[in-house]
Amino acid sequence: MSRLLVFGLGYAAQAVAARLDGWRVVGTTRDGRGGTLRFADGDAVAAEIAAATHVLSSVPPEDAVDPVLVRYGAMLARSGAWLGYLSSTGVYGDTGGAWVDEGAPTGGRRPPRTRADADWLALGARVFRLPGIYGPGRSALERVREGKAHRVAVEGQVFSRVHVDDIAGGVIAGFEGPAGAYNLADDRPCPQNDVVAYAADLLGLPPPPFVALDSLSPMARAFYAENRRVAAGKARRVLGWAPVWPDYRAGLRALSATTSPVPASTAPAAASGDQR
Repeated sequence: MSRLLVFGLGYAAQAVAARLDGWRVVGTTRDGRGGTLRFADGDAVAAEIAAATHVLSSVPPEDAVDPVLVRYGAMLARSGAWLGYLSSTGVYGDTGGAWVDEGAPTGGRRPPRTRADADWLALGARVFRLPGIYGPGRSALERVREGKAHRVAVEGQVFSRVHVDDIAGGVIAGFEGPAGAYNLADDRPCPQNDVVAYAADLLGLPPPPFVALDSLSPMARAFYAENRRVAAGKARRVLGWAPVWPDYRAGLRALSATTSPVPASTAPAAASGDQR
């Protein structure tokens, strides 16, 4: 039986696990919730590493280091298992809206993530670099519906994104592919404002108001500090992967089909004076 050990059984990793019929899947979390292993339970985790045919990590760096590699890296190097790591296209940094592929230099504003990305590659892993992730329960539809969405008054800002189901498809395609870095992104980079406005339209709501960039939290402002388009041609050529949801419109339409309509009495009002 094929056995997958997942470090950090979160949103994207759960989507991978859900696709693996007939596999034994074991995940770790910090506290061992939901029947997972506690990450710090060294003996139990070591036993799972020894038994695993495949290991996938979605754990981001903490305190400037990758906790999985610090604690279990030597075991993983000796295991002979297929290794995968969910990284971020943030390793490319700001490109002023230009396209990036896996040959682009890495560094960006997040040195710990870049180091972790490089360290997993050095172990012989398939490193999946992911842009903004959306999917069931985590999309612009929920933010608009809850009145938490806004559009940001920034010109020329472009982002890439990927549906969580397409991440799962890319990782599984990588089971048969060579080690290396792979971008997984859809085919339509665009401003986040377009996504929010389309989500509102699908829900039959007015688009949320524009807000100034300096009104956002530091974390949100950091999101807008980078501007790039992510190319995923390598995953198509080498892994035979193609996104089921090739753009945000297709993905949001499918998600909206399972989303209840917003009652008129609870729909947010349009912002007065917003003509954009």
